[in-house]
Amino acid sequence: MADAHAKHHDYHLVDPSPWPFVGSISALVLAVGAITWMHHMFAAAPLVFGAGVLGVLYTFVGWWRDVIREAEYQGHHTRVVQISHRYGMILFIASEVMFFVAWFWAYFSTAFYPADIHQIVRGDLLGHVWPPKGIETFDPWHLPLLNTLILLTSGTTVTWAHHALLEDNREGLKWGLICTIVLGALFTCVQAYEYSHATFNYSGHIYGATFFMATGFHGFHVLVGTIFLAVCLMRALAGQFTPKQHLGFEFAAWYWHFVDVVWLFLFACIYVWGGGVGHAAGGH
Repeated sequence: MADAHAKHHDYHLVDPSPWPFVGSISALVLAVGAITWMHHMFAAAPLVFGAGVLGVLYTFVGWWRDVIREAEYQGHHTRVVQISHRYGMILFIASEVMFFVAWFWAYFSTAFYPADIHQIVRGDLLGHVWPPKGIETFDPWHLPLLNTLILLTSGTTVTWAHHALLEDNREGLKWGLICTIVLGALFTCVQAYEYSHATFNYSGHIYGATFFMATGFHGFHVLVGTIFLAVCLMRALAGQFTPKQHLGFEFAAWYWHFVDVVWLFLFACIYVWGGGVGHAAGGH
């Protein structure tokens, strides 16, 4: 009888789980709450939105807790299963790249053709130049450069943590993760300070919409990556990672390097090239 239930393959056949259903219902409640709140449809809309957020967070915690149990305590994450997980993470990051392709496309579509003869109204609104007339862009060699240095440094510290783990150096793993998390939080604070001093806003102008959509979406990824690494730190302190079994941390490091690379494109294209001739030359 015991042999009938024995596992004779390297694959993981997932047990029935409530989390896809709970997560989808929570996402629906969150969306309904957000839409009704933005349109002021009824007074309880913020409560509906809050309930949806709590449901989504509960799904995150419960689902990821089950995955950790499958990996650490049940032994389901064999080498074959890990390969499938890696493919999944690669495809996820590729889908995130497509999001940023859309934001860059929207930005360059307008920036390259501010005086397009087929877009007369747009040309009149922009003043037929880019950046548009009346827009005071950020100096790329001030806060944007500082954030670039912060994020590139965080890329080295997360690599330090990864190599320390491969060498079973627990202190290096811990301090590498702590430094990366602090730098990620510092990046978010600097970006929030930068946004608070912007002379333009999101609504009413194509420059503001494309700028905040691209840089803000990246800022959200930095926040998510910081949380991702904080969870990895807690797991590292609990002794859950080994030199041969640390898929969660490996994915966090991949995600963080993806965030680094995207920021380099944002800095070069939107802050330096898109900042205008004066700022690009070091002027104010």
